[in-house]
Amino acid sequence: MLYQPELIGGHVALDLLNTVSWRLEPSRTVDRIASPEALATWCAAVGLSGDGEPDGVAAVRAVVYDVVLPIARGTGPGDLRELQSLLASALGRAKPAGLRPLDWVGASLVDELVLAAGRLLEREDLSRLRECQDDGCGWLFLDRSKNGSRRWCSSGDCGNRARAKRHYERVRAGREV
Repeated sequence: MLYQPELIGGHVALDLLNTVSWRLEPSRTVDRIASPEALATWCAAVGLSGDGEPDGVAAVRAVVYDVVLPIARGTGPGDLRELQSLLASALGRAKPAGLRPLDWVGASLVDELVLAAGRLLEREDLSRLRECQDDGCGWLFLDRSKNGSRRWCSSGDCGNRARAKRHYERVRAGREV
């Protein structure tokens, strides 16, 4: 089956984190960019060059996840030292892409992803960063809804499962809908 990336994060750095499906259920966890072909497919979907090693991308993904997840859970950023080191290295190799606003193009796919993580933390309203409320999902997204009430990565996937579960529990309890 051909991998079709789901880009629901609202930012390329979050979409990178969401390449791990069912992160919170270790028996179901799937790395969606573990092969060079899958990584190239994901890169094409987000508009990046697919020239990169899955292991290097996975390492960046792990560092960014450790920083961003605590923000989504409302406990502040995780340890920034490793990301800071990656950002300094990536910026050292980057070329300016524009001056207003100042933006950089990374020298490699890994650098591009590190710079994207920096832009997420620098430019986005992190009070809108959310973790899907499905017990096993673990995907992250920017809640751009007007009232800030988005609960699931996808209303048609995790949201639908949650509604079906609530319905099943009501029926099972004898309270027919």
